[in-house]
Formats: sequence, structure tokens, C-alpha cells
Amino acid sequence: MRPTLPASDDLLQGLPPVVGRATRLVVLGSFPGVASLQAGRYYAHPRNQFWPLLSAIWSVDLAALPYARRLAEIRARGLGLWDVYAACRRQGSLDTAIREAVPNDLASLRRRAPGLEAVAHNGGESARAAALTAALGWTVHRLPSSSPANASWSFERKLAAWRAVFVQHGLVA
Repeated sequence: MRPTLPASDDLLQGLPPVVGRATRLVVLGSFPGVASLQAGRYYAHPRNQFWPLLSAIWSVDLAALPYARRLAEIRARGLGLWDVYAACRRQGSLDTAIREAVPNDLASLRRRAPGLEAVAHNGGESARAAALTAALGWTVHRLPSSSPANASWSFERKLAAWRAVFVQHGLVA
């Protein structure tokens, strides 16, 4: 049984970071959507292209793996996941509906992922924190959003942009 989400006036809590000592690149989303919060998993909406993008980049069917194995696979390849916001109020899943956002302690990534060299913001709302992540000393990239709401970019165009960042940071041979 899936947990029920609080009423829209309640503060929603995000997901913990997925990083490790070997993490070289962290993909930062804005805040998990409804499907992700209900499942307690990053990028759980079936139409979100995050897992298909990584699968295409690495030639591994990540979507076919249990979630824990997906996370182990991305950690082993030097990738981490987190969000810009730790909590917010929001009705639905759209970034434009985020209110009263509480930022995550992105500076804590120095301790959590000492090998981190770059941050890739997944979409425009996340990229609003690019000045902060750049000030922390990391290379910063803005990726096209993997969200189904970003229909203006084809999968192939998103894949090319994502692959270029992964290649630049040694996550693709």
C-alpha cells in the first residue's frame, strides 16, 4: 500500500541524497513529483525519462532492475542524485506550483561526496540554484528536464545533452 500524501497545505518532505565517496557528478532535480513521493523513489513517474536516459547512455536497462540495484548501479558509475529543495508546499507535481521551498544543504555534498567535481541541474527550476552550486566550487551544467512536462525536447535531443555531460565527467567510456 502506498503512503498517502499530506494535504496540499502541509509541508512535503523530499528524498535523501543518493551519493557516495566515489560520486563525481550529482544530478540535482528540483523536488520529487507526486509519484516519486508516493513511491519513495527518485524519478518514479513512468513517463519521466530519467531512467531511460541513463539506460541509453550506459546501455543497461536500469528500468528493469529493482530500485535498490538501480541506485547501486549509478553509485558504482560515479553518479549521485538529490534535489535542490528539501521540502516545500505544492499541489500536484509541476515545478511552477512549488511554494515556500526549503533548500537542501547542498554544501554538505562536500562531506558526503568528497570526489564530487560537478553538478548537473535537471531542468529550469533546479537551475535557479546554479549560482549557489557554482559558488561552492563545482562545475555546473544545466540539463534539459527529464520530466514529461518538457515535451519541447525530443528524447534524442535530451540524450545528446545528457551524454555530453556524462562523457565530460568520465561517467561514460
